[in-house]
Amino acid sequence: MAINRTPVLKRCRSLGLEPSYLGVAKSSRRKNMRAQRKVSEYGLQLREKQKAKFIYGVQEKPFRNMYEKAERMQGLVGENLMQMLELRLDNVVFRLGFARTRREARQVVSHKHVTVNGKIVNIPSYRVNAGDVIEIKEKSKSLQRFKDINEANTHLTVPAWLEVESEKLSGKVLQLPLREQIDVPVNETLIVELYSK
Repeated sequence: MAINRTPVLKRCRSLGLEPSYLGVAKSSRRKNMRAQRKVSEYGLQLREKQKAKFIYGVQEKPFRNMYEKAERMQGLVGENLMQMLELRLDNVVFRLGFARTRREARQVVSHKHVTVNGKIVNIPSYRVNAGDVIEIKEKSKSLQRFKDINEANTHLTVPAWLEVESEKLSGKVLQLPLREQIDVPVNETLIVELYSK
């Protein structure tokens, strides 16, 4: 499996992203020296794709496959793609506040701490559906890690399409997210333009 070892703040700076979208509380004081350069149309499209891939932690091939699935679905391709990215299990775990960062959420899922409808799922790319109950498994609830995360995420606002019970470390997907409910700074129409060339 490919692993991206680029420092998070460096990557955020190059893409013009706030680290808070990844759950990182730090910020860089350095300036992006390339920010003043004129960017071509292709460059803008590529940057949007790289932003989406970086935020959700997806490599090129799975991202391309997801785009092709989104094309086959009904509705707008860009909105379908964003919805599919948002419904990944690792992202839902992050959104529910069971992890501080998206990378930590991926690790929590991989280490078999998460159950979906009572069954252990250790695939970060697993796609959840409306009505699914996501929970930290009973054995893991007593771990200090989750107690610390729960305390750290008391101020966290959970999206309207999710419902969470912090004390029980469980949550539910109420509905599929609409584009307005996805607060990620990605212009998906540019991604569609890039792939439709």
